[in-house]
Amino acid sequence: MRGVGVIRAGRWILDGINWEVDAGEHWVVLGPNGAGKSTLMSIAGARMFPSRGEAAVLGHELGAVHLSEITPAVGYVGAAEGEHIPDSERVVDVVATAVHGIRGRWRETYDRVDMERAVGLLTTWGVGGLADRHLGSLSDGEWKRVMIARALMTDPEMLILDEPAAGLDVAAREHLVADLERMARDEHGPCTITVTHHFEEIPSTASHAILLSAGHTIAQGRLRDVISDASISMAYGSALHAVEYGGRWMVVRA
Repeated sequence: MRGVGVIRAGRWILDGINWEVDAGEHWVVLGPNGAGKSTLMSIAGARMFPSRGEAAVLGHELGAVHLSEITPAVGYVGAAEGEHIPDSERVVDVVATAVHGIRGRWRETYDRVDMERAVGLLTTWGVGGLADRHLGSLSDGEWKRVMIARALMTDPEMLILDEPAAGLDVAAREHLVADLERMARDEHGPCTITVTHHFEEIPSTASHAILLSAGHTIAQGRLRDVISDASISMAYGSALHAVEYGGRWMVVRA
């Protein structure tokens, strides 16, 4: 991205964003509520165009190609992904329908290999036993794992995780973070971008970070260079101290 900005209702919610993600990197997008994190991910995921500036996703400049040529290569996990999927949908169908880029099974047909892949992904993410359950019967933690399996169905080059641990209790969060770390260590896995405003949710495998506040970049680069007391205090408007332990992070009042 070069000089990217997004304006809504006369207010710039992103402004002057310059950012590049390379293959094999695992980024986290940090910042307080309202910093512009989810909007940035909508552009990175080829789901919206910036109001100004230039953006390219996986080598395709936004506006030069149809978004449908890009989106299969970008997995996206966020609350909005499940809004239009019927609660009555079978879990295995929720995952399999990603092949056609749709949010509910209708009259389309699926090869056996597609269904086997869907079941395999559910199993990998610890929810294989839920394949025949209805989506609406799942807990928050189960739902998030199903959505990750769905996002991986097309074997994307990049996976965007927008607040993947939101709403989870500490045990469910730690199990999910451990599985995200396992995926990141797989040399055949996608590069990842994880959005959060909770530093304890940052996987130990994260290599880089971009820190936003009020739509502007406070810092970006190698994770350990970005998470400094000065930068996070500036971003959050409060005196804060970052503590690293075993590759994981927490933030306390300074």
